[in-house]
Amino acid sequence: MGQGSVAAGEKFHAISDLIRLPKQQGTLLLLWPTMWSLFIASGGSPGLKLLFVFTAGTFLMRSAGCAINDIADRGFDPFVERTRARPLASGRLNVKEAALVCAALTLLAFVLVLQLNRLTILLSFAGLALAGAYPFVKRVSHFPQVVLGAAFGWGAVMAWSAVKGEVGAAALLIFLANVFWSTAYDTIYALMDKEDDLRVGVKSTAIFFGASVHRALLILYVLFALALGAGAAIAGLGAVFFSGLAVCLALFLAAAASVRKNGTREAAFKGFQANALIGGLVLFFIIIDMNL
Repeated sequence: MGQGSVAAGEKFHAISDLIRLPKQQGTLLLLWPTMWSLFIASGGSPGLKLLFVFTAGTFLMRSAGCAINDIADRGFDPFVERTRARPLASGRLNVKEAALVCAALTLLAFVLVLQLNRLTILLSFAGLALAGAYPFVKRVSHFPQVVLGAAFGWGAVMAWSAVKGEVGAAALLIFLANVFWSTAYDTIYALMDKEDDLRVGVKSTAIFFGASVHRALLILYVLFALALGAGAAIAGLGAVFFSGLAVCLALFLAAAASVRKNGTREAAFKGFQANALIGGLVLFFIIIDMNL
């Protein structure tokens, strides 16, 4: 194999790391609230076109978001244990290369959005703004996790709009539920970097809540369940969903309790990963309830 092929292979590997291709928990966390909204709005049976557009769009925008994040954090990442091997931090990619990857992914996602109605196309610009703003909030506020929740929950608003041609109260409650949920799981994620973040001056809810972080997680998960439950009630979901939501809430709280009990970086990462699985279980109960 020639040197050019080796170099190209190294670049592709670096791009794979840039968009977190081997690590798709983030894609799932972005996908689930979008699917909750899509299935509820469509009465439990969304069309294949909408399923494809929102699933592929979720992957593309999450990947683009990772690139934006790494471009924004390239000055911090070399000093944080978890992130020092990222492509920009380690020099395997430069800013121009990362920006080109981000632009290509965003363009592909917008091509998908153009298959939807006018309101959803307009809403996509707000989603892009939220995704672009998130990496910079940690410099000025302790609440970047809340902005992440808004960015990750915006897909739920767009999915509802794509089906209904409007944004209803149920969609806004699903969006709010995701803000609470994302703030909870990203606070758990931020616990892994807390000491490094304090040293380099990055802000987070994990730092803001301090010794009360585990109490805050409990409150956030309960608020998530209340908001999602209210949206589901407006949409007419029944006992199967609400029983499932109670099970999922118990699982979320158990994951948070495990993080508190163990108090290690590994436990925090496992708690974060658990959210990606439990979010899919919420969708399962929505689908079952709406197709009985």
